[in-house]
Amino acid sequence: MAGAQSAYPFKRDDIYPATEMLYKFKSKAAGDVIMLAANGDQVLRLAGREPAPRGIFEVDAMPAVVTSLVEAVAADEAKRQTQAAVDTDETPGEGRRDAIALRQRVWPLVEMLRRCHAAGEVIVWGA
Repeated sequence: MAGAQSAYPFKRDDIYPATEMLYKFKSKAAGDVIMLAANGDQVLRLAGREPAPRGIFEVDAMPAVVTSLVEAVAADEAKRQTQAAVDTDETPGEGRRDAIALRQRVWPLVEMLRRCHAAGEVIVWGA
């Protein structure tokens, strides 16, 4: 049936846009940790790494990475407390943009880093 047109005027990508990249951190010593690209990029930068589709956390580097992430969480919480004190008369609905704290985003990876360091296993991400 050459030249036949689809009965649907839309392409699949018009209805279902391309999915965002995911980071999947894997190790033999812990369960996988999965993050959306924007969150994974942020966490990798806080860990002192350039965001990349593939990478590895070596066992020797894990304590420093944990320290960097914990310090970033402490700084974020201090900033949130300061902001909360300033925004006492906030209108309902405002402030929901960043409702998920950095602690909630990084803690699964921090726990994974600690377990893998104790077990002597690397963490990799990518295909």
